[in-house]
Amino acid sequence: MFQKQDDSGYSPALQGIERKTLVYGQQTLMTEFRLRKGSVLPRHSHPQEQTGYLVRGEMHLFIGGEEYKVQPGDSWTIPGGVEHGATIVENSVAIEVFSPLREDYLPQVPNLILRIGCCRGGDRGTSVQ
Repeated sequence: MFQKQDDSGYSPALQGIERKTLVYGQQTLMTEFRLRKGSVLPRHSHPQEQTGYLVRGEMHLFIGGEEYKVQPGDSWTIPGGVEHGATIVENSVAIEVFSPLREDYLPQVPNLILRIGCCRGGDRGTSVQ
């Protein structure tokens, strides 16, 4: 799967937080988060491992019982099942990869070309109408 950069496709996740699934395969899914200053990502957990990178901004990230001041260029990995959350200090952009992929983050876009089939025995993909 290949995706060109564009400003469409963002959806609200929580107040002050929007997300866009960039690309995904059979085992991983990459998402861009736009996080507004003052917003809060409540502590939660999910079975997927989550690896992230802060592109710009600043936030406080809580992983398990630890708190981290995150600045541009910093990265993290959160094991599946571990409680985590964040407080957004400045308008921020983060990129995160989930494995296995989060089905609840798969885009619901008409005419999207799915390339997951490329990894299952050589299929060229399926067009969703």
